[in-house]
Amino acid sequence: MPRGSASKPLLVAAVSVTAVVGLGGSGLLSPWWSQFVDDLGQFGAGAAATLACWLTAPRRSGAQRRWRLWMGAGAFGWTIGQFIWSWYQLFRADALPSPSAADAGYLMLPVFALPAVVSLAAARPAGDGPRRRPGQLVMVLDGLIVVGALFVLTWATTLGSVVRAGAGSAFAYSVAIAYPVTDLVLTVIVILLLAASTPANRAQLTVLGAGLVCLTFSDSVFAYLVSKGADSMPPLADAGFTAGMALVAVAALKTGAETQARPAARRSRWVQLLLPYVPVAGTGVLLIVQLVRGIEMDGVEIAVETAVISLLIIRQAVTLIENAVLLDRVSDSQARLTHQAFHDALTGLSNRVLFHDRLAHALALHHRDGHPLAVLFCDLDDFKTVNDRFGHHAGDRLLRQVAARLRGAVREADTVARVGGDEFAVLLEGGGDPGEPAERIMNAVGRPFDLDGQTVTIGVSIGLVEAGSALTADVMLRRADAAMYAGKRRGKGRLVRYRVDLPDGTGSSDLAEALAATLRDGNGLDVHYQPIVRLADETVVAVEALARWTHPSLGPVSTDLVIATAEEIGLIRLVDDFVLDRACRDAAGFRGAWEGIAVHVNTSAARLGRPEHEETVRDAVLRHGLAPHRLLLELTETAPLPDLAAAAGAVRRLGRLGVRFALDDFGTGYNALAQLHALPVHEVKLDRSFTVADGGRSEAVCRSIVQICAGMGVTVVAEGVETDEQAAAMAALGCDYGQGHRFGASAPLATLSRDAPSPA
Repeated sequence: MPRGSASKPLLVAAVSVTAVVGLGGSGLLSPWWSQFVDDLGQFGAGAAATLACWLTAPRRSGAQRRWRLWMGAGAFGWTIGQFIWSWYQLFRADALPSPSAADAGYLMLPVFALPAVVSLAAARPAGDGPRRRPGQLVMVLDGLIVVGALFVLTWATTLGSVVRAGAGSAFAYSVAIAYPVTDLVLTVIVILLLAASTPANRAQLTVLGAGLVCLTFSDSVFAYLVSKGADSMPPLADAGFTAGMALVAVAALKTGAETQARPAARRSRWVQLLLPYVPVAGTGVLLIVQLVRGIEMDGVEIAVETAVISLLIIRQAVTLIENAVLLDRVSDSQARLTHQAFHDALTGLSNRVLFHDRLAHALALHHRDGHPLAVLFCDLDDFKTVNDRFGHHAGDRLLRQVAARLRGAVREADTVARVGGDEFAVLLEGGGDPGEPAERIMNAVGRPFDLDGQTVTIGVSIGLVEAGSALTADVMLRRADAAMYAGKRRGKGRLVRYRVDLPDGTGSSDLAEALAATLRDGNGLDVHYQPIVRLADETVVAVEALARWTHPSLGPVSTDLVIATAEEIGLIRLVDDFVLDRACRDAAGFRGAWEGIAVHVNTSAARLGRPEHEETVRDAVLRHGLAPHRLLLELTETAPLPDLAAAAGAVRRLGRLGVRFALDDFGTGYNALAQLHALPVHEVKLDRSFTVADGGRSEAVCRSIVQICAGMGVTVVAEGVETDEQAAAMAALGCDYGQGHRFGASAPLATLSRDAPSPA
């Protein structure tokens, strides 16, 4: 109900109560008519409360319906009692006997109001979670404890003497006690429910509780006046009866938890926890005072105090049980969450997080005491075909069957994990050849699978990596993945052991990372030299500087692999500049038979035309004091020249300095003849694929190139000369210079200069 709608019944109730009280106590009416108006207002309020509860209950459900039915029954009984009371008071000459039927009607209100307020406090909006019945029981116990303690306090001070003075029989005595006790119970229960954690129906409960408090107030005034011998109740004191029932009607008309949003704020639980102990402590102080003053406890005090202590013990037991159950639930929830966080929901295998953690722990043991371990990275072959053909549900069933076969193919101590859609990883610990469980996995997965009567056969590609020094979990997984992809490229269904030069699916490899580190610090990188000779007399006329790299575990890595890897990672510039600087330094120091010969240095043709490249060449030549004409840059072309005109301009500018140029591996690059025409080079190095003495097509191509170069005044050097026959054939075709193992392999400068041939 909107706020404006809820305020209208409250306003009507307030106006009605004010009118009744004002008219009854105004003195304008005779005593009989004043009493009639007062009693009529109370009866009308009770009837309104009864009708409001019972007429709105059928339109509600759950707790909202239950509390209205309970409260309607209590209001109906109270209204009947009020009718009997008013009848005797207004229309009978004899006094109403005590106890009477009116007392029975009045006492129906607290009897039915107690379950009504408890039901209302327990009402929750849909989706608000399960009820905690032990928590409700604790609240009821707290209420009874507080009621008992307060009853002992009031009985020992004033209530006991009042009740004993006004009760002529045991039955009358019980009825007299029932009024203050039931009123006290309702008041305390309402206070406890409002002090508890914020319920969804706080506003509704507040209105209902206010009505019950008004009824309790008038009941207490009535009991006091009776004990003093008064013959009537002032209208103002009776206002609590009228207002109380009016507020009950308003609470019934007010919308509850079905549309009301739950408040965000939470009340402090300290009030709820400490509330029952405060009055109990008060009774303890009272008993001590009575003992000091020599006052004996009567039977009522003893009985109620005993009940309070018993309820307190029961409350503690219920609280302990509730806490134990809550702890068990929390523990179970934590266990479920932990399992879900570290396991794959589909297959039940470890997930990537748990696998990574166990791999890191196993590596720590390996680094500490040499504990052996290996990782298998498994990827199902053609799994997408299964999904496309049978659907994703069938694919999920297949993955579960694969997971079971993987677990069956390895030892119990080994860890099997699902790390991707159709990717699995296995951590093998405990020694032995890791290739054996890998073969068992391939055989197990290779057997046919049954998917609802359909036979499916798939394969698996496996990458294997064994632990080495200074490896991390991430590196091992990446290496195993690289080995698996290498197997995929070779035709699937293969087991591949990792090697450091294996590229992964992106073209990168650990070799690239190691080379990058080497280029940054220079460790492991060196320059070797291979002689270039005059074929007529085999005199060394130049040497070619070649990059050489010795890997810590692989040993020497081929130059082609070094260059290709450097180009992949974009660091070919560093390789070229390192070799250029070292070659200029070494050539400047040549003595003896090599004094004055040229040095050839490879450089990427794509760098030509860039100002920083020209500056690097000038700086290397001038810094080491090398005569510029002794430096010849061999243009290697593994990609098309971005700007042929800019490259030609760079060749001319460096040529004016004295630096010479050659086209390397001529005949295999991009548009070789166009470059020969556009670039003013001094030499052409004929690719080894043409330096064959077979008398066929290669020899014809070689003869044509030599003739073209001779016509342009360009020297030709034959590469890859391995035999005397090749050397003789190249010389016969008009090629004056040669390079290859026939004249010496590349070697460190010290070795090569010691074994260098002397001029003829």
